[in-house]
Amino acid sequence: MQVEKLSADDAAAGIAALDGWAMDREGDAITKEWTFDDFVAAFGFMTRVAILAEKADHHPEWSNVYNTVTITLTTHDADGLSARDMELAAQIDAL
Repeated sequence: MQVEKLSADDAAAGIAALDGWAMDREGDAITKEWTFDDFVAAFGFMTRVAILAEKADHHPEWSNVYNTVTITLTTHDADGLSARDMELAAQIDAL
C-alpha cells in the first residue's frame, strides 16, 4: 500500500491538533517526551504503545531512560510525515 507524505500545510494542521508533539527532522517527523513516576510506569506506557503500534502496523522510534520515554514518529515509506503518524500520535495521547 502506497503511503503519501503530508504536505507542509497538512503536517502543520495535523500537529496543531495534537497535544505537546513537536516537529523534528526538518518537518519529516514528530516527537514527544513523557515523564512518569518510575521505570515501571514508563515501561507500562511503552507496552500499551507497542500494542497500538502493532495493530496499526506502524512502529515508532523510541527510547526509554528510567522514567522518561521519547517517541518519534515518521513514515519511512513516505520519506516523511503521513496521516499514519498523526493517527498514531492521537491514539498514544488517548492512553
